[in-house]
Amino acid sequence: MVGLFGWILVLHIFASIAVIGPALVVPVIRRSARSVGQLHFAFDVTNKLAILLKIGGAVLMITGVWLMIITKMGLSQMWLNISILLSLLMVATIEGLIGPRMKKIMEIVSICQSKGEEVPFELGRLMKKITPMETLAQLLMVAIAVLMILKPF
Repeated sequence: MVGLFGWILVLHIFASIAVIGPALVVPVIRRSARSVGQLHFAFDVTNKLAILLKIGGAVLMITGVWLMIITKMGLSQMWLNISILLSLLMVATIEGLIGPRMKKIMEIVSICQSKGEEVPFELGRLMKKITPMETLAQLLMVAIAVLMILKPF
């Protein structure tokens, strides 16, 4: 029989999948858009998946803290401390650097009337500027997942 720890761990793993999956795939989908119509579609998908990311993120934090309490681990493990630090850095990158720039891009996309036309140069330039930040956030997610799975130190 699976105890409370097992159920919380399963929920924690599913929440991490709900967060990591879309967070890794959505920027790739957005970058592949070649017309304004495709960008509209990409942003619609992004907005729909945002709720999954928010719920998954909240569940991930709650179950993570709960697991720390159940195991009486606290902040005694270096891999966990580094994971928490990287998570905070990732959230700061997404909310502080990527989020405001994405809002500006979404405003420009919503203004574009002709959905069949190519992506305007200015819009393409703005999207290319956030690519390194999105890549950083994705690499941080991968690093956190590796730390959580391997618990190296």
